[in-house]
Amino acid sequence: MVEYTTYEVIGQSEAFIAFQEQISRVAPVERSVMIIGERGSGKELAASRIHFLSRRWKKPLVTLNCAALTPTLIGSELFGYEKGAFTGAGSRTAGRFEQAAGGTLFLDEIGTIPMDVQEKILRVVEYGAFERVGSSRPVQVDVRIVAATNANLPAMARNGTFKQDLLDRLCFEVIHVPPLRCRQEDILVLARHFASRMAFELGWEQMPELTDAAENDLMSYPWPGNVRELKNVVERAVYKSDIQKIDEICFDPFEDPFKDPEKAKKPGEPARTRPEMVQMPEPVADPPVADLMTLPLKAAVQTLEILRVKDALKRTRFHQKKAAAQLGLSYDQFRGIKKRLEI
Repeated sequence: MVEYTTYEVIGQSEAFIAFQEQISRVAPVERSVMIIGERGSGKELAASRIHFLSRRWKKPLVTLNCAALTPTLIGSELFGYEKGAFTGAGSRTAGRFEQAAGGTLFLDEIGTIPMDVQEKILRVVEYGAFERVGSSRPVQVDVRIVAATNANLPAMARNGTFKQDLLDRLCFEVIHVPPLRCRQEDILVLARHFASRMAFELGWEQMPELTDAAENDLMSYPWPGNVRELKNVVERAVYKSDIQKIDEICFDPFEDPFKDPEKAKKPGEPARTRPEMVQMPEPVADPPVADLMTLPLKAAVQTLEILRVKDALKRTRFHQKKAAAQLGLSYDQFRGIKKRLEI
């Protein structure tokens, strides 16, 4: 049996509500269901909700990631095997179908199953029976199948790489999981939930607040990894934050900080030029007070601001948050001054 988290069951967008309503309608119906969705969008969670909203909720929910097994192993994993069926088979072993008896079997990435195994699954769907590997005795089983994929199964069926009969049997209902980019109203709701949970896990008394800049970054990002990627991004931002605000979002943890000391590009914004990103200013010493006293007031104030900001950046190795702290400024104030002075 598999335990599932419920973090994706949060949302208020029309696409998310329609998706949940479709699950609620089909869950009580004793038929197979196909779930279509991108990686990280919540296909496995949709399968668990179908199970726990059905009359089978007291029975096992068993899952198998078909893509994680070789073609030679998937048959024995699904149907089990008899003692001596192959080298290493020391005893009779129940497969996933027997483990899920009376309950639900979730077959993730079903498009990777080889044709000979598809034939056996079709027989289970049609007759409720199969044979263990190494046996000719039929085993009767009552299992509801919920399958998931991000492959184009109709095209595979036309090409002869997926059985059309099995596809027809599995698709009593087809549920499309909406990608996160189609759930704009849910992005910040989920982000705050993940931030709060991460802060609690770290033992913090309160969670850091997302600034307007951080929220804009989250809203403008396309989220190819969907909710799973959002969870990772927000949790990483929380644990790296050293103040009560999150104002920078790292979307790529593999980004080389030594190649680009400052993030020069935000989602949806043009990249800065390479020299501006990596060029280090020369060490600057504070000028004698007498020199500043000879300048007009506005020019003296601006000159002092430029020198102090550059010096703080140099001393903190261009870490803007630390530079802001040295100057007694918030990060937003520091960025505003830096932008105004065109540093």
